[in-house]
Amino acid sequence: CNGFSVFYINLSVPAKTSPEPANLLPEILPGDKPVKKLSSSSVMYAVKEENPSLNLKTHLSLLQKPNFSMVSKPKKQPHRFSPQTLKALQLRTTKRTKGFTFSTKLRAFFQNSNCKLRFFMTWISSLHSLSHRELLVIESVFKSNPKACLVIVSTSLDSPKGNAVLKPFLNMGFNLITVSPDFDSIFKHTYAETWFNRLKTGNINPGEVSLGQNLSNLLRLVLLYKYGGVYIDTDVIVLKSFHNLSNVIGAQSMNIETKTWSRLNNAVLVFDKHHPLLYKFIQEFALTFDGNKWGHNGPYLVSRVVGRVTNRPGFNFTVLPPPAFYPVDWSRIRSLFRGPNNGIQSDWLRRKLEQIRRQSYAVHLWNRQSKDVRVEE
Repeated sequence: CNGFSVFYINLSVPAKTSPEPANLLPEILPGDKPVKKLSSSSVMYAVKEENPSLNLKTHLSLLQKPNFSMVSKPKKQPHRFSPQTLKALQLRTTKRTKGFTFSTKLRAFFQNSNCKLRFFMTWISSLHSLSHRELLVIESVFKSNPKACLVIVSTSLDSPKGNAVLKPFLNMGFNLITVSPDFDSIFKHTYAETWFNRLKTGNINPGEVSLGQNLSNLLRLVLLYKYGGVYIDTDVIVLKSFHNLSNVIGAQSMNIETKTWSRLNNAVLVFDKHHPLLYKFIQEFALTFDGNKWGHNGPYLVSRVVGRVTNRPGFNFTVLPPPAFYPVDWSRIRSLFRGPNNGIQSDWLRRKLEQIRRQSYAVHLWNRQSKDVRVEE
């Protein structure tokens, strides 16, 4: 997970339990129901939209009620942001008033590019944190999808030095743009807008988990909801063209006995603009945000929502099995880089690489576990 460089937050909050470490035991999903067994194809199951005619304004009004979040009595004082944080928020507003808003910049980019597919990435760290691995991810997008457009939402990369780092891709004729995130503009007219306003005014506790991580979780959902396309994390190597994928999310793990998914992940998302499942994801984020639980607003969120809408009519999306995007679990990812020490490891590596070659569209490298591992012979 990358560190966040846009906000510096200094809040006086009550002591909380430590955030959940990455990839430990799954969170209990309330209301989970058994899902259909895997068919002989690679598709696990499909579900449909709950209500395609939802009125966004009506639902936003619910979010604006004073009792939107749990508030103890007497009423708590708002969380106070540091001057640095307030200054950062003001800089966002200043950028937006110069005529180059986030939306206008993206519209111009898409209009001037012959995009066959739109990819989105976010980079929430400093420029010096960008490594060869992230550059390899960018290269893999265009190698597998040469006619694609790539939008990298990042403050540090949307700079003269950042543009210099990415210039080789532009010189090769690839459609690439970096844009600083204007959250006020991006989140407008969604559940995310009211959540973000409450965050800025101190009426939401950002918690102990990195705010950057949680903003990235929300940002990817809103970007796809407003523009449609593919979102990938910066530690996902793309292996094949995504042109035949539409409205899909990947399972991270599955129950071998029941042949049902046990955990979904949000590192790869492929959805049409205004897809109702994205609407549900954004709504869930705003209504159930918890900044003290790792994964609650990310992988666990998409798992909760999909678990609830399974078998409801109208959603029309597909869950792909783990080999599609997550062929190697986080607990074994280091084995993909290391040379085998015995016959068992050699056989596992051979079979895994063959599976990836045949079945995987991409490989999530689980950067937190593998970023310091070197490839061995």
